[in-house]
Amino acid sequence: MHGSWFSSFGLGFAVILLTVPVAIAQTENGTAVTAAPDWAYTWDPDFKVPVADNVPQRLPGSTASFSMEQARDLFFAPNWHPENHPAMPEVVARGRKPDVRACGSCHRAEGTGGPESASLAGLPATYIAQQLADFKSGARKASGPNRAPVSIMLMSAKALTDEEVQVAANYFSSLKPQQIIKVVESDTVPKNYIERNFFVLSKSGGTEPLGQRIIEVPDDVEQYHLRDARTQFTAYVPVGSIAKGKDLVKTGGGGTTVPCAGCHGADLKGVGPIPQIAGRSPSYIVRQLYDFKYGARKGVSSAPMMATVERLSEKDMISLAAYVASLAP
Repeated sequence: MHGSWFSSFGLGFAVILLTVPVAIAQTENGTAVTAAPDWAYTWDPDFKVPVADNVPQRLPGSTASFSMEQARDLFFAPNWHPENHPAMPEVVARGRKPDVRACGSCHRAEGTGGPESASLAGLPATYIAQQLADFKSGARKASGPNRAPVSIMLMSAKALTDEEVQVAANYFSSLKPQQIIKVVESDTVPKNYIERNFFVLSKSGGTEPLGQRIIEVPDDVEQYHLRDARTQFTAYVPVGSIAKGKDLVKTGGGGTTVPCAGCHGADLKGVGPIPQIAGRSPSYIVRQLYDFKYGARKGVSSAPMMATVERLSEKDMISLAAYVASLAP
């Protein structure tokens, strides 16, 4: 239940934000760790969000219309394609004031999410419910800076009732995952900047070295601002990372990790309560691998993943995420 726009939520929001840990600097036994990669934990609190207007907007492929003001309202989920999914439950469509934001606002009406959040479509309901329980108990946090998406997720999770959790989990689990990410290997990337908590391409044009990063951007920024679940993304990844990621996924890379199919299934589309990872945001995947490795995710189902990521370098995480994102969900 993260979001892409966070303009002003007042003092209460600021206090919540301050309670989220800053980047994990060491493990519980005091061992120093690598700082969280800032390109994965995108956050620019100084970005000036333009004032939203209430002019109705239209998008191709939809008969609906919503304003930017509505799209900014985290207690409202713009429903651009109602014919493509069941009716949204109240907690998904509007949340519950003052603390529970509309799940569909940040994760979208069709559960596709974005680079700053998580795709939920098709995930097992038991898995979604467990993650919310982990957020509520503090077993699942996040590395990196004090990002608003994490603060809002924590606040909403703590306020959700058991019934709301189950209703939301059942709804998102019933949805079909969509392929919305194109992975492009390149030595360079179009010039870009962070718009609050996700990358967008600079209108000035030009390129810059990609290096060991993943830069994931919406192809149509305005469509993304309006929270259309069909927004497409391009993820620029280092040359050779898909092949290396495939080797890590399929073979474990000679002991670097273990083959992912053992838990996530041969097609990486999940098995039982274990979630699908195929076709998911590579930025999101890197954050989760890092969080597992350095202890930000310590829920009841985290132990197998913590052992799996123990030997992964940041470069390995990039490769794994690039390959997984390139697959059909």
